[in-house]
Amino acid sequence: MHRHNDPATAFSLEGKLAIVTGGGTGLGFAMASCFIAAGARVVVTGRRTDILEDAVSRLGENAFAEPHDVTDGEEASALLERIEKRHGAPALLVNNAGTHVKKRLEDTSQQDFQSILATHLGGAFSMTRAAVPLMKQAGGGSVIFIASMSSLIGMPQIVAYSAAKAGYLGMVRSLASELGPHQIRVNAIAPGWIETPMLKKALSGDPQREQKILSRTPQQRFGSPEDIGWCAVFLSSPAASFINGAVIPVDGGASIGF
Repeated sequence: MHRHNDPATAFSLEGKLAIVTGGGTGLGFAMASCFIAAGARVVVTGRRTDILEDAVSRLGENAFAEPHDVTDGEEASALLERIEKRHGAPALLVNNAGTHVKKRLEDTSQQDFQSILATHLGGAFSMTRAAVPLMKQAGGGSVIFIASMSSLIGMPQIVAYSAAKAGYLGMVRSLASELGPHQIRVNAIAPGWIETPMLKKALSGDPQREQKILSRTPQQRFGSPEDIGWCAVFLSSPAASFINGAVIPVDGGASIGF
């Protein structure tokens, strides 16, 4: 039986290696930062080397950049081999990389739809598939999928994104069931409206939309990126050792509020 009575170790990620996809900006950067604060070393991946290098310089000596395009599923195994060789076997993986298309159904092309699914579902699948054998060898691990409010509630003009984020929940449940016996836990975080550059851009010049979001969020404010970061730390830590297959909204109550 696992007992974690000491808060100093229950929430610690000391000695763990984490991989955060899309780790150079926004929520990915915040999660990487919180992981490092909890004692982990972190590999951030993404397509743009300049953004990754800048992130690593700000994150400090326990952060490492590995350029990777998650849509290139065939390259995921080579990436994980490279990471293991340079930094050791990962115990933690966060599937965070994603793209977004906001269009009406009639304006969403087949290519738009396929592209969103390839990045979110295809990317998360290939990264998890490549990382899990290393976690099995190491005796366990934690995989986190960054879901969305659109995994839980209906939102207009994002049919592809909603399909992908709902698909994450199916992957989480299936993998939690399959990998649990190997002590690999698989969970999801569903962020609400978090104050990131992406949100600011989406809301700029649209006070009506901002008011709508705040009015349906019981805490009547936006979240901070660190709210997601610390939830990811908790889910990856010994304190969460019996949490598997869960979807945790971090949304100020937006998904259940009236």
